Amino acid sequence: MGFTDTRFNVNLSILFTELPLLERPAAARAAGFTAVELWWPWVCAPVPEPAELDALREALDDAGVRLVGLNFYAGQLPGPDRGALSIPGEESDRFRANVPVAVRFGASLGCTAFNALYGNRVEGVDPAAQDALALENLAFAARAVGEVDGTLLIEALNAPESPTCPLVSAPKAIETVDAVNAATGLDNARFLMDLYHLSMNGEDLDAVIDAYTAKTAHVQIADNPGRGAPGTGTLDFPALLDRLKKNGYDGWIGLEYKPGNAPSASSFAWLPAPLRAAAS
Repeated sequence: MGFTDTRFNVNLSILFTELPLLERPAAARAAGFTAVELWWPWVCAPVPEPAELDALREALDDAGVRLVGLNFYAGQLPGPDRGALSIPGEESDRFRANVPVAVRFGASLGCTAFNALYGNRVEGVDPAAQDALALENLAFAARAVGEVDGTLLIEALNAPESPTCPLVSAPKAIETVDAVNAATGLDNARFLMDLYHLSMNGEDLDAVIDAYTAKTAHVQIADNPGRGAPGTGTLDFPALLDRLKKNGYDGWIGLEYKPGNAPSASSFAWLPAPLRAAAS
């Protein structure tokens, strides 16, 4: 089992970044992939010019790749911003302005999975007030996603790299998923299980998979240490993916790893070419 019959997609915000954004979909297709995901590509523009959205839509369509996941605006990633939900004022407003734009853009390409990063603590601001704002904004996003029958994804980051993010464990992310669903009554918030972040937190991945697969709607992978391709670190991905399947997960596995110093296309040797293209 392991990699067999698994649906893999490529994150074009961390792979193929040696190319301009509009060239990445075709590069992913040339490498054999039929599905991609993206962090919000315009790090300074929650609401980019329509022509920029149209150009990216055309690049994805022309390449023949499906968009299966899209992050809401979260500033510069990876980097110090790490999200905007718990930041009062301007960043919260930017997030809210982005939500309908991202939902319309994603839905126009058949995407129904939207990832909302929680955000970092702001020094000098009451944490309870930040969490209340985060829940309010997440509920806002969940309702917008619900209009296209989509899923709001919530993930845990890792404490070593994101020490001021409140969501740095699977249980905390699940707690937030449950809170959003209770707030909206829509039951369309789900866990994004990023095995790299969870392993960096020192969590028992087998236990996380057993406990939370039922609430998981997307999985992302990178090896640890180093956030490289499977096989560059110590994580046993065939066993982990097999465990996910046995627990009932049949969704996408997003490749969200760093390709190293070589071109991104050379980082897929671990994955046989016939397994890169998957039916939806």
